[in-house]
Amino acid sequence: MELKTKTIVFIGGGNMAEALIRGLLSSKTTLPEQIIATDVRPERLEQLHRAHGIHTSADNAASTAKADIIVLAVKPQQMNAVLANLKPEISNLKLVVSIAAGVTTSRIERELGGEPRVVRTMPNTPALVGAGAAALCKGRYATESDLSLAEKILSAVGIVVRTDEQHLDAVTALSGSGPAYIFYMAEAMIAAGIEAGLSEDVAKRLAVQTVFGAGKLLAESGELPQELRRKVTSPGGTTEAALKVKMERGFARIVAEAIHAAARRSRELSGG
Repeated sequence: MELKTKTIVFIGGGNMAEALIRGLLSSKTTLPEQIIATDVRPERLEQLHRAHGIHTSADNAASTAKADIIVLAVKPQQMNAVLANLKPEISNLKLVVSIAAGVTTSRIERELGGEPRVVRTMPNTPALVGAGAAALCKGRYATESDLSLAEKILSAVGIVVRTDEQHLDAVTALSGSGPAYIFYMAEAMIAAGIEAGLSEDVAKRLAVQTVFGAGKLLAESGELPQELRRKVTSPGGTTEAALKVKMERGFARIVAEAIHAAARRSRELSGG
């Protein structure tokens, strides 16, 4: 099913919504005149209109009435109020796609009433540069076609995988929060480089490019991470010395415990 035949409204005009809008337009998946963005900030609406040529509005309900697909891009704590406002305008003829962390499909269905077609997604911030990783699942009344439509929206800014909703807490912990783990690693690398005598600028440039290059190599080589690690680790060399410290300090266990903690918190926030 083509998105070019659909009108999409983004409820909330924040960074993630803009990333999706930019991706949809740059990939020619849809046209500017078929996108509406809403927000409470007039200056943000003006900015989105100028940057992308899309329609904008401060009226969530009126915009939803015109739309085939509603993307809920608001903060989780705003969700109940937003859904109450949208409820009269949503029927089972419209698809609701949520990118709000921790908000379950059953909660959205309950707040909207009836049999709304809901797809829940978990994107991550690299979507801002077209390199996102997202997972999605369908609610009780959504169809396979609905999943495909949501997949097309998210794939405009990166890769998309399908999963069961029970696994979205693990997705949140792995890829949703995952960029922060990499940023923290980069912070530590930069700090260590400065301690070793490099200037801050040099340490930053080298660390950033190393993280970027390693990710690109991992994504494009088709090789497993352990194989790439083996190739760069010469016996008795500098990399082996560094990795020995990480292994002795339980680095893999620390990463696992961090992801488990994030998954537990995700379950708590979603009421699971």
